[in-house]
Amino acid sequence: MMKKQNSTVTYFGNKNIHWLGVMMLGLVGAASAQAVDSVSKVNRNSHTANQPTTAVIAPSDPLTAPAASGSASGSVLNTTQPETAESVGATIVDPATADVVQVVEPAADQAPPPVRDASLSFKTLAPAGTMELRGVQSSAQMTFTVRSDEVVSKATLNLDYTVSPALLPLLSHIKVYLNDELMGIVPVTQDLVGKKGNINLPLDAHFITDFNRLRLELVGHYKDVCEDPTHSSIWIDISKTSSVDLTFQGLDIQNDLSDFPEPFFDSRDSRQLNLPMIFAAAPDNDQQRAAAILASWFGVQAQWRGQNFPVLYNQLPDRNAIVFATNQQRPDFLQNYPQVEAPTVEMISHPDNPYIKLLLVLGRDDKDLLTAVQGIADGELLFRGQSVTIDNVKQLQPRQPYDAPNWVRTDRPVRLSELASYPEQLSVSGGRLPPIDLDMKLPPDLFMLRSKGITLDLKYSYTPPPYVDDSRLNVSLNSRFIQAFPLKPYESKVSQVLHIPLIQGLTSSDDEVLIPAFQLGGNNTLTFDFDFVSNIGASTTDVCRTMTAIKHEAVIDDSSTIDFTGYRHYLAMPALKTFASSGFPFSRMADLSETLIVMPENPSAEQLTMLFNVLGQIGSNVGYPALGVELTNKTDNQQYANKDILLLSNMPKEFNADNKVQVLIDQAKSQLNTPERNNLELRTIDLVTQDADSPNTDAAPQAHAEVTSDGAIGAITEFQSPYNDQRSVVALMASGDSGYKLLDVAWRDSGKRAAIAGSVSIVRNSGVNSLRVGDIYYVGSLPWWEKMWYRLSVHPVLLAVVAVFSVILVALMLWRGLRLISRRRLSAGEPSASENSGVIK
Repeated sequence: MMKKQNSTVTYFGNKNIHWLGVMMLGLVGAASAQAVDSVSKVNRNSHTANQPTTAVIAPSDPLTAPAASGSASGSVLNTTQPETAESVGATIVDPATADVVQVVEPAADQAPPPVRDASLSFKTLAPAGTMELRGVQSSAQMTFTVRSDEVVSKATLNLDYTVSPALLPLLSHIKVYLNDELMGIVPVTQDLVGKKGNINLPLDAHFITDFNRLRLELVGHYKDVCEDPTHSSIWIDISKTSSVDLTFQGLDIQNDLSDFPEPFFDSRDSRQLNLPMIFAAAPDNDQQRAAAILASWFGVQAQWRGQNFPVLYNQLPDRNAIVFATNQQRPDFLQNYPQVEAPTVEMISHPDNPYIKLLLVLGRDDKDLLTAVQGIADGELLFRGQSVTIDNVKQLQPRQPYDAPNWVRTDRPVRLSELASYPEQLSVSGGRLPPIDLDMKLPPDLFMLRSKGITLDLKYSYTPPPYVDDSRLNVSLNSRFIQAFPLKPYESKVSQVLHIPLIQGLTSSDDEVLIPAFQLGGNNTLTFDFDFVSNIGASTTDVCRTMTAIKHEAVIDDSSTIDFTGYRHYLAMPALKTFASSGFPFSRMADLSETLIVMPENPSAEQLTMLFNVLGQIGSNVGYPALGVELTNKTDNQQYANKDILLLSNMPKEFNADNKVQVLIDQAKSQLNTPERNNLELRTIDLVTQDADSPNTDAAPQAHAEVTSDGAIGAITEFQSPYNDQRSVVALMASGDSGYKLLDVAWRDSGKRAAIAGSVSIVRNSGVNSLRVGDIYYVGSLPWWEKMWYRLSVHPVLLAVVAVFSVILVALMLWRGLRLISRRRLSAGEPSASENSGVIK
């Protein structure tokens, strides 16, 4: 039988039963202890605004001994003992006078609940740009979340603001709401008018839930009577240095996989995912592959947050972690743990700290570990209980090229509703409507030149303005304006067909807007901005007129489509920028089934950390785990033949590194062949027009530098595979473990990762330097006529010569043709020779 570890979180009720509880504790004694024990089974999810003023935390005993031997359904771990009333105590606090959720001290032999303080700056909470409260745009809202294994015990709003000098004291103020409950009022006093102010406002922690909304609302007045609510003097500027300070306390949650991947990944946590991977020793190929697949799966969950998977050998972590163990090879702290009879996934508490959870990936051998990881990637929704076994995993349908879930489909028109990342994203409402932003990730090798444009079939609805004015819908792509559509008073539903151009064209019409030298990238943002003109306050002088602000509504219809069909895949390589931004060329297959990872025989923890972080980032880009990736530490030419190769070991001799790779790192010695000129733009015209076999004069090495240094250095380089001209090799090299740490830090930094480009990127403590050296090659294919036209189009002089030659050639052909026709016509009108020689009688 499985014994469940219960979370002993007790919440007392509202004010009325609060004092009743005091009386009960004073009069009944033992009966009150039983009442506390019964109430303690209330789950944290019932922690709502009208509930407790006191939380009683009684953590369970830490793991002291293994349970009985496991069965076919997985081993069972008993981590708790029956609790008694003497093991917990309570402190009753009047909610009218307390802002802090007080917590009971744990038993002497148990670890104290973890407590952490966090300051959520308005730089991250508030919308981009200046945060200003104005007349009819008088409110601003921010959101923050709380992990499921934590509770907020104290909250404070630190507000820095500047008041307009025109506002009237006493009449003007700021109202602060938390989850639609008024937390307090910030008055505008005489000494603050026109000056900066600061206030620390306590927030009632009992109103904080998993998802929280903090709203600031301005009530501003500059005149006693007959004022214009849109007047420019009504404003209060909120500084981005403002913050919400929170004190979190950890909860001892149950060892239950029903909420998996919580607590190892919690979607409510906006911080970078930090999840250690623990092995008994340096893992073999199958264990590395299992951990790599799981890292990519967690990267899919982390999305924009980023991820870090530090590797530990035979160590206990200081946070939630994943442990890989077989019956024969497991860390010391699991040596006495029951052996398993099938691939098993189990959740247990840290042996020394019940607030830290360990996810055990167990198996009889390495093959079982792979099966267990595949079960996590494909069947986590079926998990329940403390332990599950993975009986069987089958892939029903193989992945197809360019079918990554996070990429826009190019084989059919895509509905805009498919691009939405949350419900109601395509609708807005209010006095001043915020723009609707849609993210579009495209395959980076999509060839879009010589195209008429991308068709956007746009349908939208809106509240019509009362009369014809300058209200309009502005459409832009990547912050570039495309077109504006008027919002007419006699229409509420409109359908437009818009062509998003890719390069300057020769014709223009009302339905087609051409933007010079405009190209789509891998990551794009399509913006719809409904701009309604307001006539509030349009009164004449000395004439008072009161008007109510109109609440506007606007909706982009779900059936609107954008069409990327018909485009081919063709890209000039090396292109490290596409590797850093979207994982290309490995992400061509979403499951990385055409990727081979080459590792050293005994990888260090730093090398494995780098590998897991790279695959986690690729998983977040494509939205699918690397279930098809292969990993080896052997030199096998046949295995290299039809794969894109990710290299984290010494350069094999078969790769002909002296000619292909311009950066060689050997411990503390670095050699670099630098070109005279460089251009890192991946789609640069003069680079993509060169033949792969022709010499690249701009990228040819013009100087050779050899430097000896004790400092750490890392490099990322890309070159054509020597086994297949359509395949690439990306090598991650560094000067020892310190170099791999430096390389990993740069990879996890979004700013430094954006600087990775060209064919070589050098990573030092000072930053990332990228350059393009070596030969240019191409992946993908184009018809010969498109390739010829494209290569001519980027050389205007050559194109002009060819055009003149073509005109002359065509003119000559026409002239010869016309002469031939003329001769035939003339010869047809002349008498034949026999007629000319006839006898005249």
